[in-house]
Amino acid sequence: MQLTDLTAVQLLDGYRKGEFSPVEVTEQALERARRIQPVVNAFVRLTEEDALARARESAERWRLGEPAGLLDGVPVTVKDLLLMRGHPTLRGSKTISEQGAWDEDAPSVARLREHGAVFLGKTTTPEFGWKGVTDSPLTGITRNPHDPSRTAGGSSGGSAAAVALGAGPLSLGTDGGGSIRIPAAFCGIFGLKPTYGRVPLYPASAFGTLSHAGPMTRDAADAALLLDVIAAPDARDWSALPPAPGPFRKALDGGVRGLRVAYSPSLGGQVAVQPAVAAAVRQAVARLADLGAYVEETDPDFSEPVEAFHVLWFSGAARLTERLSPHRRRLLDPGLREICAQGARYSALDYLAAVDARMDLGRRMGRFHERYDLLVTPTLPVTAFEAGPEVPAHSAFRRWTGWTPFTYPFNLTQQPAATVPVGTDGKGLPVGMQLAAARHRDDLVLRAAHALYEAGVVSAAPVTGVVAQGVQVGADREAR
Repeated sequence: MQLTDLTAVQLLDGYRKGEFSPVEVTEQALERARRIQPVVNAFVRLTEEDALARARESAERWRLGEPAGLLDGVPVTVKDLLLMRGHPTLRGSKTISEQGAWDEDAPSVARLREHGAVFLGKTTTPEFGWKGVTDSPLTGITRNPHDPSRTAGGSSGGSAAAVALGAGPLSLGTDGGGSIRIPAAFCGIFGLKPTYGRVPLYPASAFGTLSHAGPMTRDAADAALLLDVIAAPDARDWSALPPAPGPFRKALDGGVRGLRVAYSPSLGGQVAVQPAVAAAVRQAVARLADLGAYVEETDPDFSEPVEAFHVLWFSGAARLTERLSPHRRRLLDPGLREICAQGARYSALDYLAAVDARMDLGRRMGRFHERYDLLVTPTLPVTAFEAGPEVPAHSAFRRWTGWTPFTYPFNLTQQPAATVPVGTDGKGLPVGMQLAAARHRDDLVLRAAHALYEAGVVSAAPVTGVVAQGVQVGADREAR
């Protein structure tokens, strides 16, 4: 097994035992990143000099037996919506200049730096993270590791592709309507949207309290480790939660025996789910029952809240771009321009009505979780489709929210929700299963996901096929 195949937990164990060094690991991770870039276009830029310098510092600390923190020497990548000191954060947009001081870290990035993590680079995003696939006027299309003709999903598509292909075991993503879970499901990795406020955000998102930051990893154990680092409060985020009651790593081993699990295969028939997706999820749910969970097929009490989400999301987009000149506005992704125009037409009363709908949905889900510890659904009703379009070809969907009915509701309710890979369809494309819990019960989501990994229902192995085969699909943009 190559070093790029190891999880963060395995890397740290190897550092402690002196089996390999952070320098060796970083060199191999950077080589992997360079190799996959022409295939999947996962990176905006690689920060090679900084990475190797931090790796050498980490190696010396490990030699002295004095690691700096929980992730000393572990390679990580950062979605290019989050500030990283010393490097531009362009957010997939030609409207942002690279010039500037760039002298501040986002809270989660700052915590990683304090714990000795090695930053490999910034990963691709659609412009301002506005949609569920990853392409932008600035960086082009990010492609799926399992089939580069298909989308990696979004908006954290670069992070998902990088983790899946071994360019660092950990990545920081953001999720405003599924943007961690969608690409994690399409690329076959683990992704967690924590409870809102568990991971502080700064600057505040224009999409308000829909937006979360969280881990994208090989498995649930790595996600718990990463969450223990990035969940620390930060004074710059007034809505951040206080410290968690204990390490998430210690919550992993409880198993699922006795947990009350609600299984909703299609949200009460509201969602048409591909047969291969439905079959893979149903089989994984059966394994939860085998492991001792009490599983009941039932549906949460909500109708599709897409209109309320659109009002909040499109209004946020309009606010984000309202100061752009006509010339700079023409540089935007056409789809983003369209939703900005729609968002600008909403009134304050429209916005408050959407907030009312959101609060009612949150109330109903709160009551639902008085009866059930976990809600299980497919993460998405489809597997990865053609790269480039916002929606699958020949579908009736106008916007990305049409094919993500299982993800964005939990941004409205601010609940923790994760995706675990539970199989593939007939074309070898990953299928994800979503686990959601009541607000502040991130531990339950991680615990159930870890039980599935421990039982062999899901695999932590990265995908290396496109690298091994030397697939070349014509890079949209090479890393700078």
